Amino acid sequence: MAAIELTSPRHPAKIGRIGQVFAATRATVRAWNDARNARKALMQLSDRELDDIGLCRGDIDRVVDRHR
Repeated sequence: MAAIELTSPRHPAKIGRIGQVFAATRATVRAWNDARNARKALMQLSDRELDDIGLCRGDIDRVVDRHR
């Protein structure tokens, strides 16, 4: 009877690098999406609300990009 081992990869070094690339890509996409959501939320605030938190419309991109 033959058995196939499915738990250990044949090329662990390649799988590790591919996993790292995938993880880095996923982190980049998450950071981009978080910035997009923050920008969208800030843009929906009124000028008065932005002033209350010490921002103006021109500050939104700078603030969001600084935290990426």
